[in-house]
Order: sequence, then structure tokens, then C-alpha cells
Amino acid sequence: MKKTVLIIDDSLPIRYLLEVMLNRTYNVVSACDGLAAMAWLKNGNIPDLVITDLQMPNINGWELIEFMTESNLYQHIPLMVLSGVHDTKESFAHIRPGNIKTIIKKPFDPVILLDTIDHVLKAQHVPAFS
Repeated sequence: MKKTVLIIDDSLPIRYLLEVMLNRTYNVVSACDGLAAMAWLKNGNIPDLVITDLQMPNINGWELIEFMTESNLYQHIPLMVLSGVHDTKESFAHIRPGNIKTIIKKPFDPVILLDTIDHVLKAQHVPAFS
């Protein structure tokens, strides 16, 4: 069964590129901002990984990360930040890092991004007891 990756970015070309890149291996869902992502989550959907931009309209990536970090339902979901914000260390100084596994800056290398996603999802794998 394919793992589900939720992509949140206000850029349609970025969402399309990521969907094309990831669709072969993962079930990909995308949202145009944090508000749309929160609505999808509140409908009972639980992704295996969230990849979010930081600068978006309505609810931005920082607010979404804070929401997920404080929620008992979503705080276990690994997060990846994919952003054009270059001073991310200072940008994250005001929030708890939560379950952020990595920060990748735009523009990104697709091979490195795919390897990072694969690594994060494999690290989340919990072997079944026999």
C-alpha cells in the first residue's frame, strides 16, 4: 500500500511538479495553503508525511506546523519544509520545531528531495510484531 504524502504550497507549478515526481511511488494529495490542508486533515485524513512551504496566504506554513505540533492527532506526522525562505534558522526561532525532519530550500534538486522523502518515510517505519 502506497504511503500518503500531503504537499502544501501556494505555487501551482511546484505542486504539479511534486505530484508528477512522487505519484509513481506515493499517494499524493496537495493543498494550496495551510487552511486547505487543515480542512483535509480535519476530514479524518492522516498522511504519512507532510511537505509544506512556509510563505502562503491564509494559514502559512509556520502556523500549520504550530497547529500540527500542538495537536495530539497530528504531532506524530513527520514534516518537511520546502521553502524559498533563506534564513530558516531565524525564521524558526519563534516556534517549536515539532516533528520537522528537514528543511529543503527552493530551488531544490529533485534527486535529493526524493532521497530525503524516502529516508524520512523509512525512518518512520515501525516493524510489525510477529
